[in-house]
Amino acid sequence: MIALTLGEIAGVVGGTVKGAADDLEDAVMVTAPAVLDGRDAEPGGLFVAFAGEQVDGHDFADQAARAGAVAVLGSRPTALPTVVVDDTQAALQTLAAHVVRQLRRGLTVAGVTGSQGKTSTKDLLTAVLAGAGPTIATIGSRNNELGVPLTMLRADASTRFLVLEMGARHRGQIADLTRLVAPDLAVVLNVGRAHLGKFGSQAGIAQAKGELVQGLAPGGTAILNADDPRVVAMRALTDSPVLTFGLAEHADVRVIDPTLDRLARPSFELRTSRAAARVALPLLGAHQALNAAAAAAAGLAAGLTLDQVAAALAETRLSKWRLELHELAGGATMINDSYNAHPESTMAGLDALAAVEGGRRIAVLGAMLELGDESDAEHRAVGEYAAARADLVVAIGELARPIADGARPVVGERAVALVDKDAAIDWLRRELGAGDVVLIKASRGAGLDEVAAALVS
Repeated sequence: MIALTLGEIAGVVGGTVKGAADDLEDAVMVTAPAVLDGRDAEPGGLFVAFAGEQVDGHDFADQAARAGAVAVLGSRPTALPTVVVDDTQAALQTLAAHVVRQLRRGLTVAGVTGSQGKTSTKDLLTAVLAGAGPTIATIGSRNNELGVPLTMLRADASTRFLVLEMGARHRGQIADLTRLVAPDLAVVLNVGRAHLGKFGSQAGIAQAKGELVQGLAPGGTAILNADDPRVVAMRALTDSPVLTFGLAEHADVRVIDPTLDRLARPSFELRTSRAAARVALPLLGAHQALNAAAAAAAGLAAGLTLDQVAAALAETRLSKWRLELHELAGGATMINDSYNAHPESTMAGLDALAAVEGGRRIAVLGAMLELGDESDAEHRAVGEYAAARADLVVAIGELARPIADGARPVVGERAVALVDKDAAIDWLRRELGAGDVVLIKASRGAGLDEVAAALVS
């Protein structure tokens, strides 16, 4: 974060400094990033306090101070010097927009959205750009109205690239984010069924994702999936240049001859009209080839060469709990993809499970949330898909039970429904043997990361 005094911050957000004498407003300097959790504060940092229904963040100002925070942005005075505002979220966003405006010359901003693959592609693009200059990117999947400004506030005068994952649970949300910072690169991966219950239709999802393209900065470039008709149609939303990626022959950045090794890690050729490069990803799953192509297209638009892009992709590491491969003590292999799930990402995980060499393949699947009225049907369809790719299909929790129902006509008694994650841990500890390959996959709210952690421990 660029250095700002409390007085400067108050002036930007329209707040009032409390808890510091007038002569300290310009003496107290914030030099480190803003955080929502006081335990994450750094020396010189800003603690952003929200008053929730259950917990009031203002009460943790002392904790933030012990970690190094020097000030608070909140709605009431605290134990630290505090910039008091009426609306903390609006103030945080205003501050973030101000900081990035100060850095805009020489800073390239990339926005990444899509129904699935956002975080993996963000990680891939970060690896690509980091080789060309200092890069700040979204941590994990902090892609909402709070996560985006917090990421923006981590940028400073040395930052050359800012990579922002942008999610949406309603129309207008990405448009709001692009008003904070208009991206120079707008990467749209796909239009799937994630959050279908919130949007009502895939057309509604496409409209929400298209807001990223509409929010492009002057002179920016839209990076669009040539294999997804709803995404390609977004070229009509902008007069800016468009660069496409995918398997399609007409893609500007094309994936050629993808293959998988014994651990389902993809290798392929990336080809443009001017060059070609071979890429071997250290990541699990055939779908990562398209994510890599998206990152490559964005990297090319940012001025990198295809050889630079290919070299960087080969060194990529993903955020945690996304197709992590673990060798378990008893000789089994676990694929931990427990961070989140929806139909398309679950099917991609099942494809990865089927492609990994081993003995029995066991799919342990929890609920996919926010699917609305289609929830049972979508879970049942995933069960049918799993039955063709796994020897055992295990559904965890009542919401996931239709997965077992969908698998049972194909695998019979090898489709199992368990009541909760504790039952899953007990079942897996009894059942797993040497050579087995097990996939752990569910929406974040299902908590199957605890199942994966128990197996590793």
